[in-house]
Amino acid sequence: MVFLIWLVFWYQINIDYGIKSFGIKPQKIEGLLGIFTSPFLHSDIDHLYNNSIPLLVLSLSLFYFYNRIAWKVILYGVLLSGLLTWLIGRPGNHIGASGLIYVLVSFIFFKGVFAKHYRLIALSLMVIFLYGSMIWYVFPIKDGISWEGHLGGLISGLIFAFIFRKQIAKPERYKWEQPDYNEEDDPFMKHFDENGNFIEVLPEDDIEPESESKQTTQINYIFKKNKD
Repeated sequence: MVFLIWLVFWYQINIDYGIKSFGIKPQKIEGLLGIFTSPFLHSDIDHLYNNSIPLLVLSLSLFYFYNRIAWKVILYGVLLSGLLTWLIGRPGNHIGASGLIYVLVSFIFFKGVFAKHYRLIALSLMVIFLYGSMIWYVFPIKDGISWEGHLGGLISGLIFAFIFRKQIAKPERYKWEQPDYNEEDDPFMKHFDENGNFIEVLPEDDIEPESESKQTTQINYIFKKNKD
């Protein structure tokens, strides 16, 4: 994802600078296209750099802890945050991946709070520690910053955290970690004696089944005996 936005920026600088105009233009029909294109467009190298590192860290965290729903959060987050920006934004050209970044920050934080799982709560605290100061930029405190996009991302992440609140990332539990596990019923553990020595062949494995001819003889004998 980060590589892709850098590739688009390279194309913007070296081939077609005009693509920067394909951002979100609020309350304009032609501006709806920017919902899909704006996350890949940036005004300058500083803008791109400031978005690249948070996007990389947060997306890695999302895919590690919430792999099953990661793409849903990203794709739907881009759509919803972009639509909110289109609805409430000031006239202008809103570009940048910061809306998606706010989606990820909001989702990861509130998901840990809703899930009440210690690993996810720890992740939420880490996100607040790293990016907690971003909350101020959902307000119009600085000119030239799309606070509407930030606010739309924050709201979108909260909505998805509530929708997916029951899906908790739990580590895989092996058979011997299950509460109903009984060591005596485990076929593999039966190969160890009381001293921990491995027994390749168990005593019951040495018992050979009776041959077919012997079984047939016994059956015929019993049949003849009963006949007499």
